[in-house]
Amino acid sequence: MRTEEAIRLVAAARTDTDLFGTQEPARRYRELVGALHPDRLGAANPLVRAAAADALVTVTTRWRTPAPTYTGDVATLHERKEGPPVNASGRGGGPSYHLAKVSRHPGDNDLMAREARALRRIAERGDARYLAYVPRLVDSHPARDPSTGVERLVNVLATPPGLHSLDDVRRAYPDGVDPRDAAWMWRRLLVALGLAHRAGVVHGAVLPRHVLIEPDAHGLVLVDWCFSAEPGGLVPALVPGHEDWYPPEVAAKRPCGPGTDIALAARCMTWLMGDRAPRELRAFADGCQGTALATRPDDAWRLLRELDEVLHRLYGPRTFRPFTLNP
Repeated sequence: MRTEEAIRLVAAARTDTDLFGTQEPARRYRELVGALHPDRLGAANPLVRAAAADALVTVTTRWRTPAPTYTGDVATLHERKEGPPVNASGRGGGPSYHLAKVSRHPGDNDLMAREARALRRIAERGDARYLAYVPRLVDSHPARDPSTGVERLVNVLATPPGLHSLDDVRRAYPDGVDPRDAAWMWRRLLVALGLAHRAGVVHGAVLPRHVLIEPDAHGLVLVDWCFSAEPGGLVPALVPGHEDWYPPEVAAKRPCGPGTDIALAARCMTWLMGDRAPRELRAFADGCQGTALATRPDDAWRLLRELDEVLHRLYGPRTFRPFTLNP
């Protein structure tokens, strides 16, 4: 789509249907943003650039007009059903969902930028076999509120449908999840962490609300990378209400590392199993949560092999166990 055509379309539109159509609204959105983005205009006439800038604001703010589908720690998420088939275990499945994630406060734009930077790095440096374990960054751009002039950062993310957080799982199983079911969640969480760590990213907030599972296919997606950092960097903030979940280095503003995420993941899993966790798995989790970062495991994929050995001793060879949130 040419810039002049995009400007005319935006100027003439009176409804979202006029602007995005009814067949493939997300595709039309991408075409408009691509045609109007300043990086694509080069040395265009200043009047054309100004008109394109105004049109781009219209497109991006209309994208987020529908009521939020989810409310996260620092942003609201607005859902659009559109995208290539994929599911959380990396195999073909139903359509993916694009989520326009909009920072609630301009002061959190830096956290949104952290997420975009982390997801780009994982996509560029991570093992392609495991990229389905994290959201796919479709776009990241500023959007100005036309009524206030406030500019917020928008991250457009693609995820599979049918995901539920570990908070949802624990609510369904208030007495604790069967350790044999928690086992596949733990294993997949370690895969996701190994993917990120080898790409040079620490998640920084591995909490139940950020670990999403796909019950039927035993898939998992680790979301909300706004608190991420490089190994040796600082986790920028603690998620309110979860301060006591974090290992000591985070609150003390000391350097983080892969062991930071591994400790948080172990805490998630023992919390999920509750009193049903066998002694061997509790001991394994304790070994992941040493007080000092240097005393904890720092290789999630090597740790996965050790977890498999513990699980084999407890339950024998792995078998597929159907899992439902309607026990």
